[in-house]
Amino acid sequence: MKKPRLLSHILLLLFLQPVFAQHPQKPTSADIYNQIEKLNFLGSVLYIAAHPDDENTRLISYFSNETKARTGYLSLTRGDGGQNLIGTELKELLGVLRTQELLAARRIDGGEQFFSRANDFGYSKEPLETFEIWNKEAILSDVILTIRRFKPDVIINRFSHKTPGTTHGHHTASAMLSYEAFEKANDVTVYPEQLTTTTVWKPKRLFFNTSWWFYGSEENFKKADKTNLLTINTGVFYPLKGKSNGEIAALSRSQHQCQGFGTTGTRGNELEYLEFLKGDFPKDKNNIFEGINTTWTRVKGGESIGKILSEIQKNYNFKNPEIHLTKLIEAYKLICQLEDEHWKTVKKQELENIIIATCGLYLEGVASIQNTNPNGEIVLKLEAVNRSNEPVEILSSAFLNTTVTDDKKLEYNIPFKSEKQIKIPENLPFSSPYWLNEKGTLGLFSVTDPNKIGKPETDPLKVHWKIKICDVSFDIYKNVVYKFNDPVKGEMYQPFAVLPDVTTEILNKVELFPNNRKHVISVKIRAGKDNCKGDVIFDLPADWKVWPKKIAFDIPQKGGEKTVTFEVTPPTYPTEAIAKSIAIVDSVRFDKKLVTIDYAHIPLQQVLIPSEAKFNKIEIETRGTNIGYIMGAGDEVPESLRQMDYNVTLLSPDKITTETIQSFDAILVGIRAYNTVDALKFKQSILLDYVKNGGTMIVQYNTAGKLVTNDIAPFELKLSQDRVTEETAKVTFLNPKHTVLNFPNKITEKDFECWIQEQGLYYPSKWGKEFTPILSAHDKNETPKEGGLLVAKYGNGHYIYTGLSFFRELPEGVPGAFRLIANMIAIGE
Repeated sequence: MKKPRLLSHILLLLFLQPVFAQHPQKPTSADIYNQIEKLNFLGSVLYIAAHPDDENTRLISYFSNETKARTGYLSLTRGDGGQNLIGTELKELLGVLRTQELLAARRIDGGEQFFSRANDFGYSKEPLETFEIWNKEAILSDVILTIRRFKPDVIINRFSHKTPGTTHGHHTASAMLSYEAFEKANDVTVYPEQLTTTTVWKPKRLFFNTSWWFYGSEENFKKADKTNLLTINTGVFYPLKGKSNGEIAALSRSQHQCQGFGTTGTRGNELEYLEFLKGDFPKDKNNIFEGINTTWTRVKGGESIGKILSEIQKNYNFKNPEIHLTKLIEAYKLICQLEDEHWKTVKKQELENIIIATCGLYLEGVASIQNTNPNGEIVLKLEAVNRSNEPVEILSSAFLNTTVTDDKKLEYNIPFKSEKQIKIPENLPFSSPYWLNEKGTLGLFSVTDPNKIGKPETDPLKVHWKIKICDVSFDIYKNVVYKFNDPVKGEMYQPFAVLPDVTTEILNKVELFPNNRKHVISVKIRAGKDNCKGDVIFDLPADWKVWPKKIAFDIPQKGGEKTVTFEVTPPTYPTEAIAKSIAIVDSVRFDKKLVTIDYAHIPLQQVLIPSEAKFNKIEIETRGTNIGYIMGAGDEVPESLRQMDYNVTLLSPDKITTETIQSFDAILVGIRAYNTVDALKFKQSILLDYVKNGGTMIVQYNTAGKLVTNDIAPFELKLSQDRVTEETAKVTFLNPKHTVLNFPNKITEKDFECWIQEQGLYYPSKWGKEFTPILSAHDKNETPKEGGLLVAKYGNGHYIYTGLSFFRELPEGVPGAFRLIANMIAIGE
């Protein structure tokens, strides 16, 4: 008898959710057993919050791995409004990165991931403001649609709907929407258009995932009435995984790398508390599914399925799970006959994956190149291996409606390989994030296809395998991938993508025109195919003069690049314009820029966004020439300073010496540098001596917690959570005659127009008498905040601390932000 083979890695069963795994799924015998347990549990729980990293991974992991429930997380936004600790991606590109970090987290804790169309427009103090910007009705419909599709028995909110103004407005809004959706999801008169593809649903109960933090202190929580609370001990240990729930949760949460959420795993008892809000209160306060039938008797015709699966679970053979294949097939046939379409779809998909894993059946489709374009060609290489003693037959395989292989029986452990040249259809959509394909609003992404709403990412291209196992046919879909060998890392995988024939990029995202002279503008052209020929044009309003009108290009090899230049002369008066670069190939216009996001913890992302730049004819004067810049969490301010004709030198901590910094006219410290650059605690005395000896030091915002040194300033300076989130908030000049408001540019209220997302954040709340506060502003119904810009004379130099959001305003070309920072740099002149 042939020796049974065991497999390796984790089986990830995410229902109807495309996932680009870094490597193919290779489940172990233990993973198969865990999935059989989940197959035998008919219950689901949906966790709801506002952002990536809001979710409680301890609970998601617990419900998925211990309770065996189908567990989902609905993040209303993709986190576009946050900061980035590992790179320079902000706004929509940060949203793409954080989307993939959420998917990476779910691959670890076993949950599923969903989104609404809400755009994370930045910090909001009140849910009413959030709803105005988001479009409450649109996001409520998305929440209800997710509930109707997922059909959770239990919903858990991360935040309280009863305490507006005590936390991020998005947080409270997510809870308020969930609370409202709980009833409306079961009302046929609410968003009836959804009912053409799904059905109404009534969850059993709704909870708020509370903790001592929401009570102000652990002491307050101990004294609180807990009659309405359920307690869950999530600190379980999983012998088959070799990890505690806390360790899995930490690995999951640590995928949120761009937000700095690397977390150490925990072991032992850990209590979570759920405050009951709506529905039926469970009699057993340790079981959120109490009173809910989670067995196969829940569905008509399910009892016999449950008996088969329970018997397999009871007698599971870890050394040779293949012996259960006949019974698994029997259960599969019964599931296919169920009348309940929801559980039939969910459990059929789960059992298909289990059967494939039990057979040790490996199916793979690899493209010969990482990306191609519509109307292009690839060689598709297929591999199939049957590592079981049961008969397995490939009936057919197809890709993009092209048959790749015909009937083929798979002999035990003998690889079957085939390849075929495939023509890519001319009308095939590009592989870019679907929610960025159309221009949305400040608070809402535009998604015209209702079938895409809620999906975490664009559907990947798949090979359709028709497989027969034990005389039963299965339709199996596997993502097409690109595979290559790295001499250091070995076998590597990337998503296969369809991209345009050509993309262009204006090399400076913002271009300042401080006078009437013409600028030479560089445009990079990237070929998406061989022998790429055409013209590139530069589109600007008529009052901007562009020469030449077009430039021909000829790039012989795919992936090749060519940079061309245009001369642009601005109008004589202050104005701004959006410049666009457009390539024309065979009379087809291509107006996209290709951005690649490449980090080890997520799959490669290739994002298409409009190829645009902001041009500003601006009245501005500068003083000084040489700037030193110390990077912190990551921002694009250095490039903005170069736009102002400063010579900018990036200073790593090892380059900060008394000798190397004395030649700088000013030193700027990037956002959160004192939170993220540990070596600064050893260099702070050198920097402060630089100021004392006549230099200018400008420190941008830091958060109050986890400072690498408490002496970030030469005088008393206490950071806080204060911020002005309304970018249009009126600014009052506390010291209108101060140099920083008058030299070399006269700063007026007009310079605070057109700011984006927020005016400033994490302002100091207390400072020494040596500091002069320059500005005051506040959000509606709040007290004035005066810590946005503080200036102090120290020795012969100047120390400036600012919470103003220059890291957002400068890369977006806000004129007033350039004029103000020019004055800050010139303060010592």
